[in-house]
Amino acid sequence: PEQSVESPEIILASNYSTGTTVYQGDNRYSLKNVQFYQHRLELRKRDQYFLRFYATHEDAGDSYDPYFTALLLQRRAKTAEYWRGDYINYWNITVLPQMRAQEGYPRPLDYIGKPAEFRAAQQAFLSRPDIVALLSQWHQEAQTKALSANQLTNSQNFFEPGTERFQEVFDDITSKISYAEGGTRFFDRSALVHGHGEYRFNDLVDNGSVTDLDIVVGANARLYMPNSMGSILLDTMGRNIDTYEYGIYGGGGIEFNSRLKVNASLRMDKNQNYDYLFSPAASMVYTPTAQQTFRLSFSSAIRNPTLGDQYQFYNVGRAILLGNLDGFQNLIDLESFGDYLTTLDETQLKYFDVDPIQPEKVKTVEVGYRNTFFDKLFLDATYYYSFYRDFIGYNIGVTSRFDNVTGLPNNVQAYRVAANATDRVTTQGFSVGLNYYFANYYVVNGNYSFNKLNTATDDPIIPAFNTPEHKYNIGISGRNIPLSLGGLRIPDFGFSVNYKWIEGFLFEGSPQFTGFIPTYDLLDAQINWYSKRINTTFKLGASNILDNQVFQTYGGPRIGRLAYFSVLYEFKKK
Repeated sequence: PEQSVESPEIILASNYSTGTTVYQGDNRYSLKNVQFYQHRLELRKRDQYFLRFYATHEDAGDSYDPYFTALLLQRRAKTAEYWRGDYINYWNITVLPQMRAQEGYPRPLDYIGKPAEFRAAQQAFLSRPDIVALLSQWHQEAQTKALSANQLTNSQNFFEPGTERFQEVFDDITSKISYAEGGTRFFDRSALVHGHGEYRFNDLVDNGSVTDLDIVVGANARLYMPNSMGSILLDTMGRNIDTYEYGIYGGGGIEFNSRLKVNASLRMDKNQNYDYLFSPAASMVYTPTAQQTFRLSFSSAIRNPTLGDQYQFYNVGRAILLGNLDGFQNLIDLESFGDYLTTLDETQLKYFDVDPIQPEKVKTVEVGYRNTFFDKLFLDATYYYSFYRDFIGYNIGVTSRFDNVTGLPNNVQAYRVAANATDRVTTQGFSVGLNYYFANYYVVNGNYSFNKLNTATDDPIIPAFNTPEHKYNIGISGRNIPLSLGGLRIPDFGFSVNYKWIEGFLFEGSPQFTGFIPTYDLLDAQINWYSKRINTTFKLGASNILDNQVFQTYGGPRIGRLAYFSVLYEFKKK
């Protein structure tokens, strides 16, 4: 067709990717030889309609859980019960006689009727430097004994990394599917199929004060087909947990006098496991001048629980992570369980139930303002307030049996259960950005954001908000700068320097990856030069140029300087 005519397009595309890395999520995973495939078919006409279908497949390859692998390596050599028994036996038979023979050892017979004085004498004895050194030595001896083979319990020597016997057992464990085969390898050959269509009715009205009227309608559907053979999800023994969802939506926008634009929309969503949900939204944008804009919007949305929130069953060592499609009863509150361990008083125990997880619903009110002052200073500011119902997080508790005679707990198991907040959760935030342009080539920029989560103090939900309350950026940059170095002229030079400050915050993940991220700051810088003659941009720079070693997720690695050099060639039609 002629250049002025916009013709429909048909797109057929396939993507394949593979890789190996270490990933930290609910646990730390070694993703090894993972593969992803995606195939897409789309018919579209720009700004009018599209009909899109795609399918995504994944294969976990040789991925495994290193933490769980370490636990199984220990158990292959000796179970925790036998290890503990060998350690205690060595301590009682070999170490205690040596300890009692030390000068100044407090003997119980010398403190009959004086428990406070006996405890003080014990503390003083154990704090002596010579005793501290001996305790460290005795611990090493007891540990060496516990790590050694014991024919009575049919246990083996500790598997020492780097040895042939270690590698043999390691390869055996990581080659077998987790749970189903007693190993730690992930089996994941999941897939999803997605379809989405949309049609836009543009410029329906252009008459008098109404300068534009547009209407949009659309629908989408998705089918999840998880297949983990029980290594991640509750699809053990061939259980089918395929799940579908779909939605339809419609909306329109009307413009008055090219200054006021009002939009409204309504969306309906249905997930196989949940009821129909509706999400209305509306917005108003007023532009009194070319430089100034006021924004006001109300929006609502839903977030369906993920497949993990619904079907997960995964042991991370310290706890079992559970999806929660059907609810969970009789969990013991962690704090009350700790109190019970101190007192063995059953009245201290507090039990609670977790209702089946539901979709998260949010309603947000947002106001914004944008302006340009003196053709040099650009300002954009936004404030939002969100109300959440059924905010998705998780609860942590334990189950346990108790000895009828001693009252001591046994078979203790910790669980992290996907859950909704029982009370309303609100978030609010504010952001402002400023850009100042000067001397034709330069811009100074800065932005600040504030984000706050509010939950009821007695709600057991762990929200995993994982967002700093305060952060800001300040920078200066330039582009297309003509440089003169002596008699040498260098056109089209550019640079940027940016400073970031992030306030410390609580990072909430799985139990072993929950903790505080300290406040940190970073400095990034780069220079670049564009050669018009060869249509190429050369760039040299570094992020975190001062090599400030920081970690951004709890339990993650410290991240330092990353330097880079890039060459970008642009193909231009002559």
